Amino acid sequence: MRVALTGAGGILGQALSRALAAAGHRVTPLDRAHGWALGQPVDLAGQDALIHAAFAHAPGRYRGGEGDDPAGFVAANLDGTRRLFDQAAAAGVGRVLFLSSRAVHDGHPAGLRLPDDLPARPTTLYGQVKAQAEAHLAALPVRGTAIRATGVYGPGAAWKWAGLIADYRAGRPIAPRVATEVHADDLARAALLLMDRAEAPATVNCSDLVLDRHDLLTRVQQLTGCPHPPPPRADATGLRIPDCAALTALGWRPGGTALLARTLADCVDAP
Repeated sequence: MRVALTGAGGILGQALSRALAAAGHRVTPLDRAHGWALGQPVDLAGQDALIHAAFAHAPGRYRGGEGDDPAGFVAANLDGTRRLFDQAAAAGVGRVLFLSSRAVHDGHPAGLRLPDDLPARPTTLYGQVKAQAEAHLAALPVRGTAIRATGVYGPGAAWKWAGLIADYRAGRPIAPRVATEVHADDLARAALLLMDRAEAPATVNCSDLVLDRHDLLTRVQQLTGCPHPPPPRADATGLRIPDCAALTALGWRPGGTALLARTLADCVDAP
């Protein structure tokens, strides 16, 4: 299958590129390294599928990723995404996957478990852009699925905890925090499962672990012998946990704590 992949050089795009190639698909990378940026026209003729993982944002920020240019943020990420989806529909692309975000759920009550088909209720510009792009895709005559991904971790560009671990090992104060996470490779496997299905839901959640910094840094302590205590546990009662029933029904099995442990062992430098 020929698959156009936006954001191919990004955190998610790299994991998706590896997974697609390993599965025998022919990837057409769409990113700045290949002369394309979100918002520009693209020729999708002959592509069997489109996976849209590109997103323009301030470095290291998604919520708040508009920085001091909200108009430019909307123009690139919402207007550009709408045009991309329209181009896919016009070219007869048979399958479209959109990397959305758990941020579409931020306005729901604290502690709510989030089903796959829960209507979006964003509170940030980031969440609004994702939710409106989801709605645009759903209204087009294509087989589209928005993947509402949680926080993503993994090696390489996806290694999100380098600064946190460095602060911990240096003995600097660490604020308690708990969040939901999924490995980039597990997210890529979810995308492959969805792409290969003739019928798939319009929206799916993609999440694996409920991870407290206390547990993460306890593992780092065990790997490195760091003498500093990890931070106390955070209050998880208000955490909104995505239910991933749709992906589970397709046979998706994320790596859980075993994959987290292997990734930490590979990414954390020993003393």
